[in-house]
Amino acid sequence: METEPLALHTADGLTLEAELRVPSGEGRQGPWAAAVLAHPHPMHGGNMRSIVPGALFDALPAAGVAAIRFNFRGVGRSEGEFGEGEPEPLDILAAIDAVDAITEGLPLLLAGWSFGADMSLTVADERVSGWCAVAPPLRFANVERMAARHDERPKLLVIPENDQYRSPASAREVVAGWKNTRLEVVPGADHFLVGRVDRVPPLAVELLRGLASS
Repeated sequence: METEPLALHTADGLTLEAELRVPSGEGRQGPWAAAVLAHPHPMHGGNMRSIVPGALFDALPAAGVAAIRFNFRGVGRSEGEFGEGEPEPLDILAAIDAVDAITEGLPLLLAGWSFGADMSLTVADERVSGWCAVAPPLRFANVERMAARHDERPKLLVIPENDQYRSPASAREVVAGWKNTRLEVVPGADHFLVGRVDRVPPLAVELLRGLASS
C-alpha cells in the first residue's frame, strides 16, 4: 500500500515528519475509520517506525483504516527538541489535524505505545472517538493531566503480562476510577512486545469496529 510522506505543523510553529497510508484501489471504497499512531520515548530510541506503531501502520490500512504515524519533535526529521512530555501533545494534535482533513466524520482512534500512549491519553480533542494505549507507563505525564480519564469515550489499555514499567495489577489500580475503560492483558509479553506485537492490531481494529457501530 502506498505510503505518503507528510509535513505536520504544530500550534507552536514546528514542522514534523510523518507518513500516511489511506486504503484505496480496486475493490475498496475508501477508509471506514482513522488512527493516529504515537511512538515510544524519544530519548530511548523511540520513533515512528518502532515495533508497535510499525505493526499498526501495516495492519490498520490493510483492514480499511487510514493511519498516520509521525516523529515527535526532535526525532528524525522533525524540528524542535524533546520537551519532557509537556509540548508533545501538540504533536499529536497536528497529526489529528492532518488525518481529519482526509477522513472527517469517520471514527478516529489515538493509538500510542509506552510514552506515546501516555501522551495520547492527555489529548481529549473532540474529533477523537477513543484511545488504545499500549503498555502505558502512566507516568510520563502526570495522571492528573490525562484528560481521557474522566472522558466518556472508550479507552482500551493493552498491558503486557510481564511489563517492566507498569504491571497489569498496578495499571488496574491506577485506572480504577476511569470512565469507560477496559484493560486487556497480553499473555507472556513484556513492555517491548517482542514476539507478541501481533496481538495488538486485532485489538485496535476491534475497538474501532465498536466505535464505528456506535
